[in-house]
Amino acid sequence: MRGRDEETGEFHDKSRSQNRRDALDVLALGEKLVSLTPAQLARLPIPEDLLPHIAECKRITAHIAHKRQLAFLAKHMRREDDAALDAIREALDVNSDTGRREVAMMHRAEDWRERLMNEGDTALAELLNDYPQADRQQLRTLVRNAQAEKARNKPPRAYREIFQVLRALMLPAALGLKPSGEDAEADAPVDDADED
Repeated sequence: MRGRDEETGEFHDKSRSQNRRDALDVLALGEKLVSLTPAQLARLPIPEDLLPHIAECKRITAHIAHKRQLAFLAKHMRREDDAALDAIREALDVNSDTGRREVAMMHRAEDWRERLMNEGDTALAELLNDYPQADRQQLRTLVRNAQAEKARNKPPRAYREIFQVLRALMLPAALGLKPSGEDAEADAPVDDADED
């Protein structure tokens, strides 16, 4: 029993309901960790002693055995400090936010590619207004090549390349970084030998 403090009337410990909610929260976090790829796991601040349990849980595929192993992982996770679990949750939130921004950026790049293919120079002028660092000639050539590939029923190499160019153009802005090439001269090292 958790009991009450006779002077203040406050409970000494969390209620059983709160303990259960906390345990289910840790179990849900464990499920998220098990669903991640090894590369995604490597980016998270997971304590070393939990990694073998996560790997074992990934390895087991039988439903009941997997569920039992997941509960075992959650038991080990509950033994960790709250700060370690909070750091993992925070990193997952940041990664999911970054992922959502990347997906939205990819959709924008696909929309721009379709507009470039269908509207031509009009869409290209609008794109250059939004992204002045874009290479007009490269995009115009790629669009022309993609349209020729489509007309000849050839593999869409240039069509895919348009997407890659647009993705490289839009990704820095989607992640809140400086576009490539911007302020390149300001960041370039100064060569003192040329001043003599």
